[in-house]
Amino acid sequence: MPGMVLFGRRWAIASDDFVFPGAFELFIRMIWWIGILVLYSIHKGKFNCTGGGLLHSYLLVLIILLAAIICAVSAIVYISMQGTISNPGPRKSLPKLLYTRLGLCIPELVWAVVGAIWVSDTDVRCERTVINAVFGTVVASWVIIIFTVVAVVIVFDPLGGKKTLYLADDINRNLESSQSGQLFYNVKKTATRVWEMRIRLLCCCIMQDDDHRVAFTSIAELFRTYFSDTDLVPSDIAAGLTLLHQEQDKVENCPKDPEEVLCHSPLSHVTDDLDIELENAAHYMQFAAAAYGWPYYIYTNPFTALCKLSGDCCRNSPTDSDIIGGDRLNFHFGSILKITGLQYRDFIHISFHNKIFEIPFFVALDHKKEAIVVAVRGTLSFEDILTDLSAECEDLTLEDVLENGFVHKGITQAANYIYRRLINDGILNQAFTIAPEYKLVIVGHSLGGGTASILAIMLKNSFPTLRCYAFSPPGGLLSKSLADYSKCFIVSVIVGKDLVARLSMPNMEDLKRRIVRIVANCNRPKYQILLYGCWYEVFGGDPDNFPTELDGRNQDALTQPLLAEENLMMHRSPSYNALEDESPLSAPRQYPHLYLPGKIIHIVEETSSRRWCSSDVKYTARWTKEAAFSNILISPKMITDHVPDVVLKALNNLTKEKASCITCQIEGDGHTNIV
Repeated sequence: MPGMVLFGRRWAIASDDFVFPGAFELFIRMIWWIGILVLYSIHKGKFNCTGGGLLHSYLLVLIILLAAIICAVSAIVYISMQGTISNPGPRKSLPKLLYTRLGLCIPELVWAVVGAIWVSDTDVRCERTVINAVFGTVVASWVIIIFTVVAVVIVFDPLGGKKTLYLADDINRNLESSQSGQLFYNVKKTATRVWEMRIRLLCCCIMQDDDHRVAFTSIAELFRTYFSDTDLVPSDIAAGLTLLHQEQDKVENCPKDPEEVLCHSPLSHVTDDLDIELENAAHYMQFAAAAYGWPYYIYTNPFTALCKLSGDCCRNSPTDSDIIGGDRLNFHFGSILKITGLQYRDFIHISFHNKIFEIPFFVALDHKKEAIVVAVRGTLSFEDILTDLSAECEDLTLEDVLENGFVHKGITQAANYIYRRLINDGILNQAFTIAPEYKLVIVGHSLGGGTASILAIMLKNSFPTLRCYAFSPPGGLLSKSLADYSKCFIVSVIVGKDLVARLSMPNMEDLKRRIVRIVANCNRPKYQILLYGCWYEVFGGDPDNFPTELDGRNQDALTQPLLAEENLMMHRSPSYNALEDESPLSAPRQYPHLYLPGKIIHIVEETSSRRWCSSDVKYTARWTKEAAFSNILISPKMITDHVPDVVLKALNNLTKEKASCITCQIEGDGHTNIV
């Protein structure tokens, strides 16, 4: 940390990142070198055949070349192991070693070409074993060369030249000059263009229109804003995350004061209300999961799903006018039927149409709860990801309710699309004509949960009894005023350390500052941090007591961006701050604090001594304030806790456990009444 400067440009790799790849290459080279040496010793006197002199020369030179490469790689690994993340001084000779190693690539490439020509020569009449062995060495040479080229492409930073120029300008000039300001503006402009190009390449398989182009630019600005002020390489982030996880586990394992433990009496109104909402959430989560269609059904039934769908899906289906979008072989609708347990006649409208800001949903009659359910699908396509990442804020003004409430732009546009379909196309009117006494319930998971929440806010005035259940919604969704307004009709359900529920730009900025701080403070080499981190994540155990003292350094310096190795612990100049934060033309967009919708039920898995397997997983649930999700928690389950299958499993576990407790309590009361 930060990236190395080679050939006059910055690369996305640090000087302490060569331990593991270097050790792997060293292992392969040593085996290869020993094998060739043995081959040469065994067949030393058997090169008197036609063309044997060429093969003899090839093997002899290759042995010498490999010995030189092994020495260079050994030196690189040894030097890369020195120092710490924030102290690259002991590794200052590494660039020279890398130049030497890259210089050896030229004769290696030349010799690989020569070997390929000699081996393919039909005039060579040597022993077949020798020819095959030499052929194997030629193939191995080309494989290693190809992997080296791929590695160089991976660590190539398109902005490396710009950052190096800016660094030189920062050292030799006064940043208040107009030339420096223009250079920094060009760096940011180029960064935005690079991110936009990357996003376009990732989404090359989808048809792109004006909405896509606007989204690409918006997302590129977001990424540029987040990554522009810190020069972290990927391994720094990995080391920071594993250190944060262990530090976080230390804090969680500390005994808490009695007043910090939140508990309720079994007879309290709060607990009764929680039990009711958990039972409702478990029921409606089936609809939210069903909105994903056949991918979710096959994921939860990998061995039987295809047989069941192929046998039942085409028997009954609603009329074509009730289904919008493609559903080949009726797999989506067949999966929805099986997950919800409804009949095909219970569905009012089904839309599989999917574009950016336009996500699938269905409207169905739930006779068990006497509700008209609008279920919105979560993220399942590139278009959905673009909707998620369009994280700018826009105003949501509601008549007679609130003004100037901020909301997530992309999700709000998706909610507007469904709102127009439900109201303008008369879908809700049709549903209430069929079941006028039913209540309206809107549900969704992930992106669907966020969309359902904003849609519920839009419809609340027209449907006063409306309820919404948002499962694992995005954290950066509503401003404080809208979040408070939604508490009376929206319930959010979050499981464990779900990343998405904590995902917002302020939380991401906080995570970045924590990563920079902890990796800069740790005085262990990066390879030790990563080795123990992998062991800890896989096998558990006690968090390592990695020293993280400030070592007498100014704490404020640790929050500054890192622009080069020689400036690792330097303050950013005031003019740099002015350029980034005060200029109305060049300043990044501000992302205000946004919150989860409604009242929040937080479901936590009870602590288990085993990390990867547990026979009887139990959960606890409680009402939680939005402040509990104000930072990102690092955990192996931060992704899996978001999966709809895990959410449904946790809810079913809680409702079944509650039902069994009630049964036991009734039986116990019956026994105590016996005289």
